[in-house]
Amino acid sequence: MKPMSAIQRKEFSENLNLKIDQVGQAKSPALINQSISKTGWQEPFLSPLVTVHAALLRTDKVLFIAGSATDLRIFEQTCPNPNTREINSCPADPNDTTVCPPWGLTDSCTVWDPNQGTFSRPAVPLDNTGKPIDIFCVGHSFLPDGRLLAGGGTSGYAPDRGTTSTLVFDPIDQKWIKVASMNSGRWYPTFVTLGSGRVFNMTGINNQGNDVAFNPEIFSRSGWTSFSKATSKFPTYAQLFLLSNGKIFYSGASFNENDIITPRILTLPKDFSRPIKEVEVRGLYEDPKNLDPENPKDQRNHATSVLLPPAQDQRVMIIGGGSKFTIGGKTTETVYIADLKKPNPTYRQAPSLSSSRMHVNAVILPDRTVFVCNGSVIGEDTNLALLPSEIYNPATNTWTVVEAQGVPHVYHSIALLLPDGSVVTGGGTPTGACNELRMQVYRPSYMSQPRPVIQSIPGKIGYGAKFTVQTPQAQNIKWVNLIRPSATTHSCDTEQRLVDVRITSINTSSLDVKVTRNRNLAPPGWYMLFITDRNNIPSVASWIQLT
Repeated sequence: MKPMSAIQRKEFSENLNLKIDQVGQAKSPALINQSISKTGWQEPFLSPLVTVHAALLRTDKVLFIAGSATDLRIFEQTCPNPNTREINSCPADPNDTTVCPPWGLTDSCTVWDPNQGTFSRPAVPLDNTGKPIDIFCVGHSFLPDGRLLAGGGTSGYAPDRGTTSTLVFDPIDQKWIKVASMNSGRWYPTFVTLGSGRVFNMTGINNQGNDVAFNPEIFSRSGWTSFSKATSKFPTYAQLFLLSNGKIFYSGASFNENDIITPRILTLPKDFSRPIKEVEVRGLYEDPKNLDPENPKDQRNHATSVLLPPAQDQRVMIIGGGSKFTIGGKTTETVYIADLKKPNPTYRQAPSLSSSRMHVNAVILPDRTVFVCNGSVIGEDTNLALLPSEIYNPATNTWTVVEAQGVPHVYHSIALLLPDGSVVTGGGTPTGACNELRMQVYRPSYMSQPRPVIQSIPGKIGYGAKFTVQTPQAQNIKWVNLIRPSATTHSCDTEQRLVDVRITSINTSSLDVKVTRNRNLAPPGWYMLFITDRNNIPSVASWIQLT
């Protein structure tokens, strides 16, 4: 392939934008004019780009990010047959330059409005060379005001190199802005919002591409501050969870092979010149079905992990994973849970999945269960990827197998909860050979039932606050939940958590409730508030800001 000139690249970009606009004009069939009784997986629809990253915004919309999506030749593509509904492998051939031409731009993100079924295209800021910043493989988490902080990304390949760029996305005006850069380049970093509202950042391949950046940083209003002491050699996209005591738990799940670091709890010092304390959490690698006895730590590549609902229980579950990144690796169906309230927590085996899988995603549902989907039995093999979804109930410690999805989503796939209680899935770049543009929505069985209704709540509450939820079903409500919106990529979601809101009294048409005082249990920011009745049927969410 011949490289494009600047003029050719500009002309191609303009033409491609027109094609993307045409795709965006089509309604997403999954959420438009659906019968209320229809549940399970809905018909696929097309995204204008491969959804490597996804973040639910407080406007009910979803930000999807692709960037360069691994392949220098393929930065975006449109389906060769937009009207197709046939379920097979990826819908486009990367060797066909009429479909996947080499494009020198990387401003690949889109905002999806599930209520209208449309896509819009925000511009990405330019780097010092005048090229859009490549936001493929950033880290991200939400700031207290609801904006998304995204840092790192791709500065080059062969070797893979991270960038220091940091951007903030405003969900109201749907624009990116540049903020202070990180002190180290980072590719595949992990971001976690702390109880203070600051953002902790660790791991990620540096801007030389020769190692991982092992000195974590914290973002605040004054920019980024680095810890002077390096941590252990955590893997990229290490899956981290903020605990109620302010410590951070590494679950053992990560991107790619990990042959060094076991699960552990991190204690952040107040002084950036002091080391971060690390305490190992054992039990995960005593698995009797160990995939690789010679390298026991390398079995949770592209596993997923989740802080089980409610967050007050402080239990983290790790699900699936594999021993190799691509086709040829082995996967596991085993599941482990660590109770982090205990003085010396350890992983204990829980009931397994019905199928082994990696590149898997887990989504907390408002009925306090966990929905698991995506992934393949073998690496990125899409022929083994149309697996049944499964739902875990923490109250009964059981799995329920539900309908298999119709589109294979493997490496670079996402899944997240929408405010109506459904789950959207998408993405996938199997073996780097193709971009999977088809998306699907899963509607849990509760969406076919009469649902409680939230009539009004305050727009903003403080920690420890008492407030009123107006609902005509007040007498039948069992739970009030705050669910933090997801910001997910590579099976990693440090944001989602379900926090119980205590019901203090029940009236004829209202609930009096009280929110936690603990900022670490529910970091400041915007949340979806759901009410769930005694039949475990949740409402549609209303947004509320916790400050």
